[in-house]
Amino acid sequence: MLALSHYNSSASPLLPRFSNDSEGKVEARVAVEGLSQQGNLTFVQPTTSGIIVVILSMTLGIISNIVALFILANAYSLQRRRTKATFLLFASSLVVIDFIGHVIPGALVLRLYLSGGVGHTSREDFNDSDGMCQFLGGSMVFFGLCPLFMGCAMAAERCLGVTKPLLHSSLVTKTRTKICLSVILLAALCVAMLPCFQLGSYTYQDPGTWCFIKVLSDTREVDLAFMALFSGLGLTSLAVALVCNTISGLTLVLARLRRQPGSHHSAKSHDIEMVVQLVGIMVTSCICWSPLLIFGLMSVIRSYTGSIGEDLSSYKTLMVMGVRLATWNQILDPWVYILLRRTVLRKIYLIAKCQAGLRGNILGRWEPTSFPSSEKKVNQV
Repeated sequence: MLALSHYNSSASPLLPRFSNDSEGKVEARVAVEGLSQQGNLTFVQPTTSGIIVVILSMTLGIISNIVALFILANAYSLQRRRTKATFLLFASSLVVIDFIGHVIPGALVLRLYLSGGVGHTSREDFNDSDGMCQFLGGSMVFFGLCPLFMGCAMAAERCLGVTKPLLHSSLVTKTRTKICLSVILLAALCVAMLPCFQLGSYTYQDPGTWCFIKVLSDTREVDLAFMALFSGLGLTSLAVALVCNTISGLTLVLARLRRQPGSHHSAKSHDIEMVVQLVGIMVTSCICWSPLLIFGLMSVIRSYTGSIGEDLSSYKTLMVMGVRLATWNQILDPWVYILLRRTVLRKIYLIAKCQAGLRGNILGRWEPTSFPSSEKKVNQV
């Protein structure tokens, strides 16, 4: 989905082909101006710089995901602590989904961009979804819900592990983790395929360079229900992750604050590392996905009730902003695992302690042993 975010906002591959004579040029200009005035579509030829930005962004996302996947896979292969292995299995699956969700929709949009569009020649054709649009819209829904569901499941698993470790050890196994991942993928796929059963629809979105749920024009009850389902599931996942991560974080902080000087009984360093990474994932998902989830729901409600009126262009702009933020999720997620590893956290802690001169005060309870170096542990993320 990365390439979706780098189209020129005034560019569209759906440019009608008009004749080359002077009369044809006049007709083309009039047609384009008419459509623009109606707020349906804006036509501008694709630019070389836009294509370069798309390619560079896709390259950055691919490299980031590959590096993060290598780090996680290496840590998983060396991990002998079951609780950490479960987390790494979730995290590796999330990076794989991000990688696939980055490449497939991005390649489709780039292909559409380079080919000059799909040859729609009228306003009516623009509103009709072809096979590519159906697949692209379904991909956005599927690869949007999967990371949100996985982030929620990871937060719930860590919350259980931090607050009820004995119950966690008896309930959470590698087999059950794989079953949970399968259920998540199946649930996201079922939602994405609802338009195949006439329960919602995908259509080209302004400026005609991406496809998503129909929210701005000719919306019906099924479109309203479909968008409400997508937004509801996404926002609920973020809310549950927020609650679980908050409980986990507070539990770990309280455990540290209650630690007696010289005591070796404290929250495990790998728990701190995993919760910090989960918070990073949650913050990234909230920033990247909340705008699209909220703007989409607002747009479909206003469109269905017929109250969108002169605000149509504003809602189109909001949707474009939302999808641009959403496409950055697959780029930023891998950096959570790359930057928030235990060795990096330990260095940040030592630098902060040195700069602030916090020896002997409350932060002294957070000794460097909370983040042991990679040389002291065989298993590191």
